[in-house]
Amino acid sequence: MKIRHSKQKRGISLQLVLIIPFVLQVFGIVSLVGYLSFRNGQKAVNDLANQLIDRNSDLVDQHLNAYLSIPQKLTEINANAIQLGLLDVGDRETAGKYFWQQMQAYNLTFIGYGLTTGAGVGAISYDGKTTVVDDWGPKLPNNDRTYAINAQGDRTHIIRTYDYNHLTESWYRGPLDANKPTWSDIYVWDSPYGPYIAASAGRPIYDSQHRIMGVVDADIHLLKLSDFLRQLEVSRSGQVFIMERNGMLIANSSTQQPFSIVNGKLQRLQAIESPNSEVQSIAKQVQQTFNGFQSITESQRLEVNWQGNRYFVHVTPWRDAYGLDWLVVVSVPEHAFMAQIDANTRTTVLLCLGALAIACLLGILTARLIVRPILRLNQASKAMASGNLEQFAVSSGIRELNGLANSFNHMAGQIRESFLALEDSNEQLEARVEQRTVELQDALTELRRTQAQVIQSEKMSSLGQLVAGVAHEINNPVNFIHGNLSHAQEYTQQLLEFVQLCKQHYPNPKVEIQEAATDIDLEFLQDDLPKVLSSMQVGTNRIRQIVLSLRNFSRMDEAEIKPVDIHEGLNSTLLILQHRLKAKQERPEIEVVKDYDRLPPVECYAGQLNQVFMNVLTNAIDALEESFAGRTFQDIQANPGRLTIRTSAIGKQWVQIAIADNGPGIPPAIQQQVFNPFFTTKPVGKGTGMGMSISYQIITEKHGGKLDCFSRMGEGTEFVIQIPIAPSNQNGQ
Repeated sequence: MKIRHSKQKRGISLQLVLIIPFVLQVFGIVSLVGYLSFRNGQKAVNDLANQLIDRNSDLVDQHLNAYLSIPQKLTEINANAIQLGLLDVGDRETAGKYFWQQMQAYNLTFIGYGLTTGAGVGAISYDGKTTVVDDWGPKLPNNDRTYAINAQGDRTHIIRTYDYNHLTESWYRGPLDANKPTWSDIYVWDSPYGPYIAASAGRPIYDSQHRIMGVVDADIHLLKLSDFLRQLEVSRSGQVFIMERNGMLIANSSTQQPFSIVNGKLQRLQAIESPNSEVQSIAKQVQQTFNGFQSITESQRLEVNWQGNRYFVHVTPWRDAYGLDWLVVVSVPEHAFMAQIDANTRTTVLLCLGALAIACLLGILTARLIVRPILRLNQASKAMASGNLEQFAVSSGIRELNGLANSFNHMAGQIRESFLALEDSNEQLEARVEQRTVELQDALTELRRTQAQVIQSEKMSSLGQLVAGVAHEINNPVNFIHGNLSHAQEYTQQLLEFVQLCKQHYPNPKVEIQEAATDIDLEFLQDDLPKVLSSMQVGTNRIRQIVLSLRNFSRMDEAEIKPVDIHEGLNSTLLILQHRLKAKQERPEIEVVKDYDRLPPVECYAGQLNQVFMNVLTNAIDALEESFAGRTFQDIQANPGRLTIRTSAIGKQWVQIAIADNGPGIPPAIQQQVFNPFFTTKPVGKGTGMGMSISYQIITEKHGGKLDCFSRMGEGTEFVIQIPIAPSNQNGQ
């Protein structure tokens, strides 16, 4: 009897069974990683472009605010000096030297005034290096003389003489027609020192009786804005330009100037006619998108195409309180970011392909290593199945198979141990990476907060120096007047007594004396003159109190710890904020309730503590004014705004200052973020989000104290400051 062997089916090779799934799995993972890398790269481009544009837009906005506020502030100072009689417009030589001194301190091109009589004087520096003085009289011809100035500001010789009449100039007519401070139209001039594009900040000036005397003016060189724009990080690959609402270029970051020279004369350019084709194309597409530049009232983002490249564009309106209304355009090409990302993508794809090839090769080698021992075991099994009893009987064959299994099991155990060790190492690495990421994020946040604090500190220091200088300049003439008032009062009283004595001894004076006494109303003069002198005495006392408050508040830049009167700092801050507290047309006065306890001198950083008081009180006034919106004068009068300031001593080592308002209150969700850096609920341009964060740092880190916020909706908000009386008390109460 024959044994029929079943027909064996031809199966798939074991090597293919092991290799194909492995290769397909690796290929799928590599493809997915490459695709996700590309998508994440594109998303990163959009995020990075927006962050870069926002950062540079903020830099431009900050620079414009700082650069263009100088002329208006300077004209305000000069107008006040003229009205107070500190600067005599009749003495043009002294005024010219005064303006020359200001020119040394400020980056301007002209500072001066023009009077209604036709006369005027000013200091000029077109190139930023050479300063001259123009002095012109009211009568033509050759009424204007340009003087060279030495290092002490004295006139040395006349450079040139020409005709000049400022009464028809726009810088003079504009402020007079508007009857307020304003900017002139931007004008161009090819000066002896090069191209000159400028704007004039003008302000009417009055005498002590508030009669118009003329206009004080300060010009600023707008081409210097282009120098600033070229220094921005975004200008290396993109474009930044500033234009008026009518499309005229003011400044740009490209190497081409925002003007052209036609027939030897300077002419300003439209942005859509810029010699830079990139600026020209972007301006045209912005104009078409918004149907003109006048309709852009808030920040806008858009994407434009130029020469086959995509550009990210950010258009931001910029305005000031004196009539300027400009547009700031920042553009960045996509390829500036995609070049590195494309290179990284190519590198990733090549690495993935290399990994795929290596994985295939390793799969083949592994399959061969696995199949060979099984084939050998299969051959031994076949030999035993063929009836070769020796082979079957040879126990060594079974022992080899068992040894192979044992070796495999042992190898599998080693692989599992290695895999577990690898997972543990991977978890440790991920933990370290996550920790380092958190550290970097904390460092970045601290850097941003430190930068903002440095800017704020510089601003407050400059303010302190300015206030101290103004207080010093005012203090000298006020002390002179105050010191002489007592003598004037004494002399006047003696003269009046002498007149009364004459009337007693000469009751029937001559007719001429009687007529003169009647003309001057002698009896009313005797009664009213002491009252006038007394009123002047009260006025000088008030001015001295204001000057003292300014000098106290100007201790912003003092860095050392010294004992100070907390109440003095609070009163100085309230006096500076008095213009925001007093009654206005739309609301009554904000009431200030002082509940001061007797406090010892506190050792602290006086200037920084005043900065905290200023931030807290300003925020409280803002909250009250927000609650006034939409209410009538009578409604507000029935429930007026109130600030309550309480001071108290906590034991013998700490003091507490509580500042409360009866405003709308702060929602609980926002209370938790009040002291976070860059958090603000105010509109864009009104708050930076750093005031309360810096105040918290000053109180907690600089003074070792506490700053807490308590608020209820509809009832108001209270900030409580606790600081030690001496630095040694910071560790205990």
